[in-house]
Amino acid sequence: MSLAVIVQARMGSRHVEGKCLEALGERSAILRCLDRCARIPSADLVVAAIPDIESDDELAEEILDSGYMLVRGRENDVLSRYAKAAREADCETVMRVNGDSPFIDPDICQRVFDLYSRSGADYAANTMPAAFPDGLDCEVFSADLLARADREAEWARDREQVTPWMRSHPELKTANLTGPGGAIARMRWTVDYAEDFDFCAAVYAELGERAADVSAAELVALCLRRPDLVAINAMHADAERAAGSETAAIVTAPMSLKLAV
Repeated sequence: MSLAVIVQARMGSRHVEGKCLEALGERSAILRCLDRCARIPSADLVVAAIPDIESDDELAEEILDSGYMLVRGRENDVLSRYAKAAREADCETVMRVNGDSPFIDPDICQRVFDLYSRSGADYAANTMPAAFPDGLDCEVFSADLLARADREAEWARDREQVTPWMRSHPELKTANLTGPGGAIARMRWTVDYAEDFDFCAAVYAELGERAADVSAAELVALCLRRPDLVAINAMHADAERAAGSETAAIVTAPMSLKLAV
């Protein structure tokens, strides 16, 4: 089945305007995310889906200049933007990734795709419950289901957040790749606040360009060795993130993020 990894991104932000174009080492934050998505073994295509407004033109130029496919759509109706991207990609299966994830892990994404493929689920993710560090989220579903959601979803939350409609329909089978939980799940590797970007920049300062390829397990090990790094954005950690998330019908055993010795 053809798989398109569709990454949503925008210049606007409540906390860090233009965060996608901030530099992490030699490349922008959005390109760090797209580059990692391109390394997912089953990915046939990586597509950036961004708003079709003037303030995102610079972001569009950055993406196109780097050779990635770009689709532009409605700013606040992200569901329709995803559906448009899937149509233009002409794919059978969609993986959703958020562009504020510069440390998205290709192996974890591949495992979610494999779970989707072998379980017969309509929707697979690693957030039901949320037990990985924040910033590793991915979801997989068919392009047909995405098109159905685009036709039928009416609530603003469903259209802004893309997948709540899928998760709320009991006839749809859901599956979850379970993370390690505990203190590791409270680590924050996403970029939403200035302190989040400071954390990412500190990782690049520590590792140099090796940070572009660091695995989730290696980053966990670094964070455990360097609690000062975790403290940079710990004030924004969502203690209720796991408790407030849904539970899938199919749940795997927790995946370890310990380095092999």
